Amino acid sequence: MSKNYKISIIKGDGIGPEIIDEAIKVLDIVSYNCGFTLEYKEYLMGGIAIDVTGKPLPQETIDGVLNSDACLFGAIGGAKWDSLPRELRPETGLLNFREAMGVYANLRPAVIYDELINASTLKAEIIEGVNIMVVRELIGGIYFGKPRANDGQKAYNTMIYTKDEIIRIGKKAFEIAMSRDKRVCSVDKANVLEVSQLWRDTMIELSASYPEVELTHMYVDNATMQLVRNPKQFDVIVTGNIFGDILSDTASMVVGSIGLLPSASTGDKTAIYEPIHGSAPDIAGLGIANPIATIQSAAMMLRYSLGETQAADIIEKAIKQALKKGYRTEDLASFDTKHLVSTSEMGNIIADFIDK
Repeated sequence: MSKNYKISIIKGDGIGPEIIDEAIKVLDIVSYNCGFTLEYKEYLMGGIAIDVTGKPLPQETIDGVLNSDACLFGAIGGAKWDSLPRELRPETGLLNFREAMGVYANLRPAVIYDELINASTLKAEIIEGVNIMVVRELIGGIYFGKPRANDGQKAYNTMIYTKDEIIRIGKKAFEIAMSRDKRVCSVDKANVLEVSQLWRDTMIELSASYPEVELTHMYVDNATMQLVRNPKQFDVIVTGNIFGDILSDTASMVVGSIGLLPSASTGDKTAIYEPIHGSAPDIAGLGIANPIATIQSAAMMLRYSLGETQAADIIEKAIKQALKKGYRTEDLASFDTKHLVSTSEMGNIIADFIDK
């Protein structure tokens, strides 16, 4: 009897529906070929949820995702909703969603495809062989800290981390490093921030439980510079919410495009898989969005939440084959582009390689 998995789908806003549709296209073929089934149910979040329900995060979405085996998520937000009070904006819905799901660890791999060496603005010898995992704490820090306020004359936010929160994300980073090159770089701003000093002290204390892993420390400003100067020095980077947000976007440009990087947000209740890029409303509907990050996120879902390793391997191989043959969406177009393709065409091409 074949296995059946319940997958919650949140397409969201902007290019979200376009890229999710391509990921589902690929998932349908690989699941059929590998002998399991995926049962999808779609839920609303973000701007579309505001338009339909008046709320950026309906309770139905929370309940539905918690009752599924995993969630595949596109992107939310756009200028249409920027004038709303902050508590009603799509981004607030996303933060509340992550908190409700308890997904404290955001895993963002940045791996250079050999076929895309020339897509990066950095020299080939600098980026060849780059394979970084950014482990970002996702439901704490300045994005969630209180008090916070803006009265038009003065505004403030609060960065808070407890020792338990730091230990929790630190353990995840060290455990991931044990299956990689056994190196963790903890990124903070301990020279000026008390919360970062607690972060650093806790990471040092925790490292005693992982004697095989080399722990180093770096200030976030230096880490940003080093990602561009010498990215191969990094194996696993562990950092807080806001620093991880910035560093993973920097890493995306090291490997060529923000349209390439997937992510997994994991916790004790469920896991959410999504590209790290935003909703890109300026290109929505033009058919030029790169679906690879979303398709790669779907592969991560198969691997980490469903245990369908073979299917994940097949998708990743198909992505590489498509790139090797010179197929590129507009964000990756360069002198070595043989075939400039649309969002849907890239999905079709990857799906075709799976079916061969």
